Amino acid sequence: MKTILSLLAISFASSVFAANELPDRQTELPAVKKAMDTDYLQPRSLDQVPETEFGKMVKLGYSLFVDSQQMRGEFVGNDQNCVNCHMQAGQKANAAPLWAAYSAYPAYRKKNDKVNSYAERIQGCFTYSMNGVPPTYDSEEIKALSAYSYWMMMGGLMDRHGMKGQAVPEVSAKHLQAGAKGADFPFPDKITKAFPVEDRSSLKGRGYPKLAQPEQTPSIERGSDVYSAYCSTCHSADGQGIRGNDGRSYIPPLWGASAYNWGAGMHRINTAAYFIYENMPLGKSATLTKQQAWDVAAYVNSHERPQDPRFKGDLQENRDKYHNHQGYYGQETNGKLLGKDSYPSATVDGQ
Repeated sequence: MKTILSLLAISFASSVFAANELPDRQTELPAVKKAMDTDYLQPRSLDQVPETEFGKMVKLGYSLFVDSQQMRGEFVGNDQNCVNCHMQAGQKANAAPLWAAYSAYPAYRKKNDKVNSYAERIQGCFTYSMNGVPPTYDSEEIKALSAYSYWMMMGGLMDRHGMKGQAVPEVSAKHLQAGAKGADFPFPDKITKAFPVEDRSSLKGRGYPKLAQPEQTPSIERGSDVYSAYCSTCHSADGQGIRGNDGRSYIPPLWGASAYNWGAGMHRINTAAYFIYENMPLGKSATLTKQQAWDVAAYVNSHERPQDPRFKGDLQENRDKYHNHQGYYGQETNGKLLGKDSYPSATVDGQ
C-alpha cells in the first residue's frame, strides 16, 4: 500500500476562517460505484506545459504536489506528500485525481457549512492531511497548486473535445482559486456547451470507488496478517515507512507521530478500504480481496496518531461531535483508548 493520507492539522489559518476556528467536520472524499468503462479524462503530458509565467506556476504546483516535503516546517508538519493519496501526481483515475476535483468546485461542504472554493479545499488538505498550517488564500503555493489542477483538467477537456494542439487558456487568479464549477468560468465555447455546470462534479474516475460492506466485520487481527504479507515491505513492520539517508521520508508512515491524524478522512475505515483496494499495493490494483482491504484498513487505523486538532480536552465530546463514522477514535482498541494518548497535533514551527 502506498499511503493512506487524507487530511488534518492544527489551525486553519485561511483568510476565510478566524485564526482559532476549525471546520465542523472532515467530509469524506466522494465514493461512487466504479465506472465499467475506462473513458477517463487524460491530462496532457507535462512536457506540454508552456515556458511562460503561467507555465512556471503550473510547474511549481506539480513540484509542490509530488514533493510536499519541501514545505516541511512552514506549511507541512508530517512526513506526507500530496501524491501519497492522489496517485501518479494527481492524474490517476479512481485515486482522487485533481482534474476531477477541480471541476467540482466551488461546492457546498457540510464540513464547514459554506460554499468552498477549490483554494479553500486545498487549504483544508494542508490543515488535515499534511498536519500543518495552510498557506494563505492568495499565496504563491495555493495559486500554483490550483494552476496545476486547472491545467490538467482543461488540457484533458480540450483534447477530448477536438482542440488538441491548442494552448490551454490562461485564466485569472480569481478563477484559478475558485474552481471550474461556476457558471462564469471561462471555458472555451465548445467545452461550455459539452460540459454543463451540472455535469462538472461527476467526471468518471473522481474520488475512490466505493466498495460494498464486507461480508465479515472488518478485523484488526486479520488485517495484521494482511499488512505483514502485503504492506510491510514498503511501509515497514512498525508502520513508519522508509526514510532515505538524507532523512527525508520516501514511503510515508501510516500511524504514529508523523502520520495523518485523527481528523483526517483516511482514518475512516471505509475511506481507507476504498483507497487500498483500488490502489494498493502500489502498482497492483485489486490484488487484495475486498475483505482484505477492509481488514487491513481496520488494522492501520487501529493505531495511535496525532490528535484531532478540534479536540478541546473532552475525548467523548469530540468523538460524539466529529466522529460519527467508521473509525476507532475514542474507542478502546487493543487495550488502549485511542485518542487519549495521541501524539500532539503539529505546530510546524521549528520542525
